[in-house]
Amino acid sequence: MGMDLSTLRTLISRYCVAKIPRQQNSLLQVHILELYTEEYVRAVQESRQLYFLIIFLVQLIIDTPTSPITSGLPLFFVITVTAIKQGYEDWLRHKADNSVNQCSVLVVQHGKVVRKQSRNLTVGDVVLVKENESFPCDLILLASSRDDGTCFVTTASLDGESSHKTYYAVQDTSAYNTEQEVDSIHATIECEQPQPDLYKFVGRINIYMENEPTARPLGSENLLLRGATLKNTDYIYAVAIYTGMETKMALNYQSKSQKRSAVEKSMNAYLVVYLCILIGKAIVNTALKYMWQADPNRDEPWYNDRTDTEKQRHIVIRAFTDFLAFMVLFNYIIPVSMYVTVEMQKFLGSYFIMWDDEMFDEELGERAVVNTSDLNEELGQVEYVFTDKTGTLTENNMEFIECCVDGHVYVPDAICNGQLMPDAVGMDMIDTSPGPGAREHEELFFRALCLCHTVQVKEEETVDGIKHGIHQGKSTSFYISSSPDEVALVEGMKRLGFTYLRLKDGHMEVLNREDEIERFELLEVLTFDSVRRRMSVIVRDGTGELYLFCKGADSSIFPRVVSGKVDQVRARVERNAVEGLRTLCVAYRPLSPEQYQEVCHLLNAAKLSLQDRDKRLAEAYDIIEKDLILLGATAVEDRLQDKAADTIESLHKAGMKVWVLTGDKMETAAATCYASKLFHRNTQILELTTKRTEEQSLHDVLFDLSRTVLRQHGGMTRDTFSGLSGDCPDFGLIIDGATLSAVMRPGQEDANSGNYKEIFLEICRNCSAVLCCRMAPLQKAQIVKMIKTSAEHPITLAIGDGANDVSMILEAHVGIGIMGKEGRQAVRNSDYAIPKFKHLKKILLVHGHYYYIRISELVQYFFYKNVCFIFPQFLYQFFCGFSQQPLYDTAYLTLYNISFTSLPILLYSLIEQHINMEILKKDPSLYRDIAKNSLLRWHNFIYWTVLGVYDAIVMFFGAYFLFDNTTFTSNGQMFGNWTFGTLVFTVLVFTVTFKLALDTHYWTWINHFVIWGSLIFFVVFSLLWGGIIWPFLNYQRMYYVFMQMLSSGPAWLSIILLITASLLPDVLKKVIWRALWPTTTERIQNADKLYKGHLSEFTPLASLHAPSKAGSHRRGSGNHRSAAHPRRSEPFNKKLMFTRWQRKPDYSTFTPLLRFTDGSRHTLQGHGYGGAGPETSV
Repeated sequence: MGMDLSTLRTLISRYCVAKIPRQQNSLLQVHILELYTEEYVRAVQESRQLYFLIIFLVQLIIDTPTSPITSGLPLFFVITVTAIKQGYEDWLRHKADNSVNQCSVLVVQHGKVVRKQSRNLTVGDVVLVKENESFPCDLILLASSRDDGTCFVTTASLDGESSHKTYYAVQDTSAYNTEQEVDSIHATIECEQPQPDLYKFVGRINIYMENEPTARPLGSENLLLRGATLKNTDYIYAVAIYTGMETKMALNYQSKSQKRSAVEKSMNAYLVVYLCILIGKAIVNTALKYMWQADPNRDEPWYNDRTDTEKQRHIVIRAFTDFLAFMVLFNYIIPVSMYVTVEMQKFLGSYFIMWDDEMFDEELGERAVVNTSDLNEELGQVEYVFTDKTGTLTENNMEFIECCVDGHVYVPDAICNGQLMPDAVGMDMIDTSPGPGAREHEELFFRALCLCHTVQVKEEETVDGIKHGIHQGKSTSFYISSSPDEVALVEGMKRLGFTYLRLKDGHMEVLNREDEIERFELLEVLTFDSVRRRMSVIVRDGTGELYLFCKGADSSIFPRVVSGKVDQVRARVERNAVEGLRTLCVAYRPLSPEQYQEVCHLLNAAKLSLQDRDKRLAEAYDIIEKDLILLGATAVEDRLQDKAADTIESLHKAGMKVWVLTGDKMETAAATCYASKLFHRNTQILELTTKRTEEQSLHDVLFDLSRTVLRQHGGMTRDTFSGLSGDCPDFGLIIDGATLSAVMRPGQEDANSGNYKEIFLEICRNCSAVLCCRMAPLQKAQIVKMIKTSAEHPITLAIGDGANDVSMILEAHVGIGIMGKEGRQAVRNSDYAIPKFKHLKKILLVHGHYYYIRISELVQYFFYKNVCFIFPQFLYQFFCGFSQQPLYDTAYLTLYNISFTSLPILLYSLIEQHINMEILKKDPSLYRDIAKNSLLRWHNFIYWTVLGVYDAIVMFFGAYFLFDNTTFTSNGQMFGNWTFGTLVFTVLVFTVTFKLALDTHYWTWINHFVIWGSLIFFVVFSLLWGGIIWPFLNYQRMYYVFMQMLSSGPAWLSIILLITASLLPDVLKKVIWRALWPTTTERIQNADKLYKGHLSEFTPLASLHAPSKAGSHRRGSGNHRSAAHPRRSEPFNKKLMFTRWQRKPDYSTFTPLLRFTDGSRHTLQGHGYGGAGPETSV
């Protein structure tokens, strides 16, 4: 009977995989591959660094007017900082990999338990795993510490589900509880090749008992996946089936696509423009140089030290060399340091989200998490929000509300057997008594819900460190399951008098109302799947009667029912669905012994098949689950999350369109949308559902809806309105998954039907909100991609909490994961993670707003200060015979962007607050002022560039004309070219720093220290650089130049006059624009100064908005009202408000419980004037 484990290992490896992989460094290899692949793609996309490298090489190869250090040092600085950032992140990944690869695993060898590192596990090793430990590889469960051979597992790290799942040991090995017994197993395993599907596994184990093999099927219920965690089970023995990169977790690895923000795309576009300007400057100077030297009396300046050989080269070679030299001289117009400053700003700025105490959830003990700092500013540009419903808008905390048996309603602790309970005096409804004849059906219904589930009973007092089941100081049992709905149903039955006790020795025990224990033998479990949308159990009661109990969605139960009060139950199901409750129907079927034998034969044949097992099981289930007798239905409530409605209302006011993508039925999802204020009482609902397309063709329905919305809006899309007004009809669209598939189908059979996708998009654009129900995970991603790639290319955000939301989170421009009860799959694949849906309001309206304002100023300011920096160098060539003579000293060229002007703008981009945080939260409409990348549009870019050219001209020609005549210092020395360049550079540094100071609204001691400290550092550096003879320099052309300049009174006067002349036009423009055409932001800034920072406490913000222009429309303006739909979570006196409805639900006529008005008016988005960039709106 016994067999050495090496034989088992050999046989498993023979049938499972041709090669036994090693576990070592599997995660590390994946991460390193990801890192270098991503960096390679990023390097190709960001070819700007290649450009800077070429400039540096040109300086090394040919004789250029500037030292290679001037380009090499900034490039080295950029690469170093980037490498440190990437290296730090890689070190964190490497540290995490080592914690996995080097963790200790208990392995059974020769009847003893030994320790191995997880990297050394191989196929066929028998592993001992204890409670709360993770599985090191994919395992087949052989034995468990539990008597029934089961174990509980959480798979949160794999599929996002944190609830407990039950797995089963192989039937013939489940009794082996010692190392010696497990070591004696004689068996072979046949299984499929490794595949990534987490929910599918097909295999067979042949156990040799006295040389006679016994075949047992292996399925997903026997497979323990790597990364899952053992819970509430002392220990298990399991055999390794897939290891290393062949585990399902490794096969599911998916690298994130590189997401690039709108600001980064604008930066690259500006870079191209400045590159063209640079090439144009070089070409113009090269041409003018040879035109100037065409005169025989003019030649190459003597100080360029050109040899006769160089002068005698072909003119094309000389011209090309001069072109490269001019490129090097002017290349500072493209700021290499801007990109490292942007990287630092994003990296450091992300900590403000993680440090935000308002986004800390005490219940979870979690803060917001930033997984991708590259998209911070994209949070301020969102136009579409796609959200999941269950666990995102709702709490995913199920509460049993009522059940209906043959049309009679039972509410726990309120109505039972038609009698009003003492605690329910405030209820509107008293049901009629079911009568004695229906009592049998009633109790059969309660027994069905106590038996048809996969709930497990936990006797201990604590689970995962949390106390459960404490009643009057004593430890009692409580329920755990992979489905919170099942726990709610079993607990509801307990409140109605039927208590599920336990599963023991293959028997389910139920305590009835008479405190008698009923035992049912559990024969088969037909597990739930998303295709059937139902589950069943086959049990034998104490009298030997056989029953099949089935529960599932109404759409999957009603077609299989042959008798029962279908109409009464269906009416109740529809009524509860309209209220937003999750409904299930319950049915049963008595089985004869002959029918049961047939069922067993069908199931065993399907389970033992290695080919198409799922298909054969589905066929068997379809045959078994028929001819059912309807018992009744249940209603479970999933409450809205705290402040979910307020968050959605704020997003609407901010100009964002919110779409709900859910797998729930239409009625339930629609009720949730009303309660969350996605739909309002005056919202006109447009339905694009299977029910309607069955009555009309899809073509006709789409064109009818299109005519409806376009007729009301007069051909203008809602994007043109940028919102709603009281005069503009408010449309809401509901579409289901089946209709969406038809709409998204690439080619329609009817050639005259037109493009359905474009018509659908046109309808959606004119709807304030869209509800997509019965959605598959892939369809969620398709919806996001469709909007993302539409003609307007809007910025999209997807938010969800479960594994089924990962696809849309990865597809959207910005993906946000909710730290909910469905695990961490969405969190790990997201760009940002927040504890609750309500935190979305602050991360978008406050953090997103600030990030965009800050980085917009940073980008424009960097280009501006480099135009100011290099344009005088271009003008200087006209006065030095185009000899490529630099205007500034090498030290100034090198340190201008690295030291003298970098820290003030970096600090500005981290802490600037142009408007108080509380005002941004109070008035979401301010988000519209920065929509559609408004601060980085071309007119703003041109303004900053023209401003830079103007300042450069003032600095250069101002200094030139002020010192046109020979000017002497106090000791009689004349100003030379280095003194002239130093004077221009001094004016430049002070001007660009003062410009930033004028744009700063939020002053702290740090601002003062950095801004004035940078200027002091420049002065001190210049004094030291020119006041000391440095031994490492071959020549020191700046010796005593700065001090000589400062010793001249006219120089001081010139610096003051030129700084004033440079800043004056921008200041005047701001003052005039702010006085005559103020933006909403500027109005609030002025009022906030008037109230000394207490505007948010005293002033109605609507009064500060600019008056509406003719034809402009905003959502939330006028007497726009919203209504929350009645919810079952209200007290009992409101709980049964549905009894007032006597007709089919009308989505647009629900009685509101909550109302609000907002009389604010807003100007058209963009404010349509050609003023300055960020400074005009802060």
